[in-house]
Amino acid sequence: MKRTQPKKLLLILLVMLPLSLMVGLVVGPEIILPFISGSESQTFSNQLIVEQIRLPRTLMAAIIGATLAVSGVMMQGLFRNPLADPSLIGVSSGASAGASFMIVMGAGLFGVHELLGVSFVALGAFVGAALATWLVYRLAATATGTSVATMLLAGIAISALAGALNSFFSFIADNHMLRQISLWQMGSLSSASWNRVILAFALLGSLLCWFPRYSRALNAFLLGESEARHLGIDVDKIKVQIIILVALAVGVAVALTGTIAFVGLVTPHMVRLVIGPDHRGLIPCSALAGAILLVLADACSRYVMAPGELPIGVVTAVLGAPFFLSLLRRQRTAVEGV
Repeated sequence: MKRTQPKKLLLILLVMLPLSLMVGLVVGPEIILPFISGSESQTFSNQLIVEQIRLPRTLMAAIIGATLAVSGVMMQGLFRNPLADPSLIGVSSGASAGASFMIVMGAGLFGVHELLGVSFVALGAFVGAALATWLVYRLAATATGTSVATMLLAGIAISALAGALNSFFSFIADNHMLRQISLWQMGSLSSASWNRVILAFALLGSLLCWFPRYSRALNAFLLGESEARHLGIDVDKIKVQIIILVALAVGVAVALTGTIAFVGLVTPHMVRLVIGPDHRGLIPCSALAGAILLVLADACSRYVMAPGELPIGVVTAVLGAPFFLSLLRRQRTAVEGV
């Protein structure tokens, strides 16, 4: 596959992002076209729908998609594997277990109240993600440094443990709680509000601006850890920082919207096939591509089964899996043709 210059792809994505945001505002159970006016009451209703429902939801989709995509880039660079994603270190599983705990056990204690615009289920998910990451790091850390292989194995173990806890909470839950758990695990942007959007942009936006600082280190990691050390990279320090920042970013994202599959895996891989493995272009391009993907997926989830909506995690999996398989097949064909 012929490579494209990162600046060229970045320019294309910068043009596509506003267009995708416009699609997110127009498409839904009811198509709202801004240049076609109706009665005064209809115009007011459409304006209210766009300003209070679709605009915060579309902006939330953009920031969450960018966060998941960049987190995938960071994990793939850290593990030197293009098939890695943030769930490898147990963040998603821990968040799922934390959310299930709050739905089943915390309903009687906290009810449906919110703290700073965030529900206690979301706070439980973030605490679960943070706890899972801490356990993985403690298991992988030794006096001589942090082993990526050990971290991977620890992440698999913690994910299995969190999955068992999640299954237990699902087993003891009643029908209403079980439906809440199922919907949360499939991901949803229906709870997006201006308070949550502001919180997401404040936390995740700052992290997205910070991640490009690790481009040089991740490029050095592609050569191997020993070569990176020879190039002056503090490998152990960088690994710890990346793990903490990715865990924080994914923990916040999953806490706000639930588990959204495939964005952190597919998006970086697509961008890498187009522009190559240089993280100086890979990180910003993946952020824009992830935002576009999730905004369009959300619009699709609201339109396909109107007036209801599909969980967005289902849409991203349905859209992402075939495309990902086609990319792998194309890559395999290119390798065999060499």
